[in-house]
Amino acid sequence: MKVYLVGGAVRDALLHRPVTERDWVVVGTTPEAMREKGYTQVGKDFPVFLHPKTKEEYALARTERKAGQGYTGFECYAAPDVSLEDDLIRRDLTINAIAQAKDGSLTDPFNGLQDLKARTLRHISPAFSEDPLRVFRVARFAARYADLGFTIAPETLSLMRAMADSGELRCLSAERVWKETEKCLSEGRPGVFFRTLAETNALGDWFSEWLPHTDALIALMEQGTSAQAAPEEIWALLGIVLTDVNIIDLCTRLKCANKYSDLAVLCARYHGALRYTAAPTSLLPVLKRCDAWRKPERFEQLLTVVGIAADTQEQQQFNQVVLRAVDDARKVNAQAFVERGLRGPEVGKAVDAARDSIIRQQISY
Repeated sequence: MKVYLVGGAVRDALLHRPVTERDWVVVGTTPEAMREKGYTQVGKDFPVFLHPKTKEEYALARTERKAGQGYTGFECYAAPDVSLEDDLIRRDLTINAIAQAKDGSLTDPFNGLQDLKARTLRHISPAFSEDPLRVFRVARFAARYADLGFTIAPETLSLMRAMADSGELRCLSAERVWKETEKCLSEGRPGVFFRTLAETNALGDWFSEWLPHTDALIALMEQGTSAQAAPEEIWALLGIVLTDVNIIDLCTRLKCANKYSDLAVLCARYHGALRYTAAPTSLLPVLKRCDAWRKPERFEQLLTVVGIAADTQEQQQFNQVVLRAVDDARKVNAQAFVERGLRGPEVGKAVDAARDSIIRQQISY
């Protein structure tokens, strides 16, 4: 049998980027032979094995035939007669279809090296359109490599647009769409992901709330990228433009994790009250609704999001004052009021009054 390193590990090594995981293709063998060599089979739909020592994935070379809707509607064939090129042609982009043998030699049947040099994301064959998830995947690659000058080939953009117009993106699972979206939030330019979806008519099925506000939301994400914001903070910037109802609907549809949805909803509800230009009033009710004392890390993230959107030194200074005030107010101990003889609701009122006094002393209204 012959073993080849494939996919992202080859691509990123050629781009001089860190390689985080390695995938292997095995040509000319059978599942039985792999098990005899100590590999553990884990694939259900096609034969994938874990190396007995490294635990890296080794997949038998295979072909795929479209047999249904969505990204799962494929019939796979894996056998010793499947060649390396047969396996590579089923992949999405030319830059992901380069294989490296153990001696370092490269197999590049679809000119992926040329496209790497030209900084082009180009699909391999018309079979690209058989998997609608690839629209989101290519948009994510565009976000990852935008700073290296990569763009999507015009013919690939056209094909992605046709795929979106066909309605098959609606056949994808929310989990898979969110997984690609969450990954994009950690890429170099997440705004490029959404710009690509907009250019290919792919926002409507899953991100309909974006449609009237696409340019504004992308601009905010670019600000978040420049500020080196965390993924959930970049997502929460939606709350600067969208309503809490919009965000709840969007996050429910995508089944995104609570740390993303909760922060974005808080941003939608309270970002105005946390601006340094807000009308003079007590911050105590806002801080309580944001659960600032029990969840200080999330509250700090909320202020970070507000600071990114405002993009002023005054807001940054205001944020620091608020954080110090909240930290001091957090030290108010309910037990001290109990020891003074207060009971029930009186304790809560006394804690609130003490915290409000601390906040008012430190923050100029």
